[in-house]
Amino acid sequence: MKKHFYVIPVVFCSILACEQAPKADKARITEAQTVQAGTGNAYLPDTAASMVTWIGTKPTGKHQGTLKLAGGALYVKDSIITGGQFIINMKSLQDLDLAADSAMKRKLENELQGEMFFDVKKYPVATFEITDVTAFHPSVGDELTLKDATHIIKGNFTLKSITKNISFPAKITYADHSIHAIANFNLDRTQWGISYRADKSLQDKLINSQVNISFDIKATR
Repeated sequence: MKKHFYVIPVVFCSILACEQAPKADKARITEAQTVQAGTGNAYLPDTAASMVTWIGTKPTGKHQGTLKLAGGALYVKDSIITGGQFIINMKSLQDLDLAADSAMKRKLENELQGEMFFDVKKYPVATFEITDVTAFHPSVGDELTLKDATHIIKGNFTLKSITKNISFPAKITYADHSIHAIANFNLDRTQWGISYRADKSLQDKLINSQVNISFDIKATR
């Protein structure tokens, strides 16, 4: 009989085509690092043209949505990013895959903005402070999912008053008086105390602890 109980979760997931986090580079998470003041020219993000997107998965499917930037700055000297900070408006969180103005969409957004997840009333913003940006020169054995990555970005990510340093690949391009940065990576939400339904023993009630994050940031000076 015991064998049957071990098989049930596997069969259940096979039938439902269990959703995993999208294939992406996994952000490296360490303790917070010292932040140095940036030097050089300040590039301000275009909050209307820039976007943070997220994808959350569970055994029965997935949801995806967006967050907006509230502000920030990148500092550049001699075509090198020397520092910077981005502020994310957590109250701007919205789902994109459910029908607009539907009860399910409102329910999901209320849950994500509520105390079990991001608690946006208490923590209305999240911040990312750059601690290091280095050029990426792939060598033998280096494999990244992000296509044409140019840099590795490290920074302190503060969410719900918890700060961790994260590292991920990005593609950064420079033009006249502008910078365009894109990235896509998976992040373990439990590192910031968001552990609701992350226990794998919950089976079909599980919500994957790995959240897919993408950003597309355009900044000008």
